[in-house]
Amino acid sequence: MSGISPKLPLSIDSTDGYALIKTYVNMVKQNLKMLILTIPGERIMDPEFGVGLRKYLFELDSTFPYPVVETKIREQIKRYLPYIDVRSVKFSNFSKDRTAIVNNSIRVQLNYRIIPLEAYDSVEISDSV
Repeated sequence: MSGISPKLPLSIDSTDGYALIKTYVNMVKQNLKMLILTIPGERIMDPEFGVGLRKYLFELDSTFPYPVVETKIREQIKRYLPYIDVRSVKFSNFSKDRTAIVNNSIRVQLNYRIIPLEAYDSVEISDSV
């Protein structure tokens, strides 16, 4: 067994028992997803951790607080994942194939740099009801 951390959600892997994250780039991607999807107060012993993307699902598109959410994302990353330099944050509520608007859904695309590795990557995180 050689891995950096368990891959979430937990799943069985024939090689390692549980599926593991084996690269730092994938670990950073998982950490970003957890930070953005976790609702503040949900993590025990650290009630300030998380952006809570789901809290914003029922905002009307015309009143959606994009700047507030982007600021929250950047602040949380600066505090909890200081090894990440956010290059851009983009929002949409289109379907995965980008052909239709999906109500009560939000998609965030983050482009970032992993500072110690000098690696550039992106992640797309979505939440819906």
